[in-house]
Amino acid sequence: MEGFLASEKYMRRPLVVGNWKMNGSLTSNSHLLKAMQSCPAIEGCEIVICPPSIFLTQCLAEVSNTRFAIGAQDVSEHKVGAFTGEVSAAMLAELGCKYVIVGHSERRQFHCESNGLVARKAARALDVGLIPIICVGETLTQRESGLTFHVLAEQLDAVLNVIDTDVSSAFVVSYEPVWAIGTGKTATPEMAQDVHSMLREKLNIKRPNLGVDTRILYGGSIKPENAAALFSMPDIDGGLVGGASLDGSMFMSIAKSASDFGS
Repeated sequence: MEGFLASEKYMRRPLVVGNWKMNGSLTSNSHLLKAMQSCPAIEGCEIVICPPSIFLTQCLAEVSNTRFAIGAQDVSEHKVGAFTGEVSAAMLAELGCKYVIVGHSERRQFHCESNGLVARKAARALDVGLIPIICVGETLTQRESGLTFHVLAEQLDAVLNVIDTDVSSAFVVSYEPVWAIGTGKTATPEMAQDVHSMLREKLNIKRPNLGVDTRILYGGSIKPENAAALFSMPDIDGGLVGGASLDGSMFMSIAKSASDFGS
């Protein structure tokens, strides 16, 4: 499946997002953020950190007036009300978050999040000006059964059917092959490119140029060793980074690779 012309990639600023998952402490967070900020400046890539929600205020303060943005790992589908333990989109926006991850495979698997629920969370984020990072991905069984494109199309369609796609770059898509998360396995750059191309074409069908405008990240065990090969693909605009985001030098090395191929 052919992707868009490589020249069109440079219309989209590279984006690298660090998903800390359920890791961190006040002390280790401060050390990690300082380590990242001590690395040489990377001008050609947008860098986002997504810590656990309890540390959002700390991280926002520590990166204030720097090149880093902060995002949340999840958001409620509800605006407000008796939903113990939930955090609303408006709360995240008021704190100063810019992004929020929705539909991560771990949320889908361990919290039984449906395509419909993920779509409602994305819509709620957009309502208050947050940029949702919409995760889509297939399991190993689905891939081996030849269902990759069908599964991803269903996941993406659920969101596109309920959100307003008239605003360019209002959301980000992240392809995360579930079989490559935390397993040490990684889709080859060509495998990832094939899927990214399909997602971009589907976006473009929804609205002309939506595919050209929308950044699509790869989120399957990105490391400094494979980042350059992945980011060299014409339809891969950056990465959603898990384990490697907990090491400042590794994470910034990945961001540097994204910048190199986006400028």
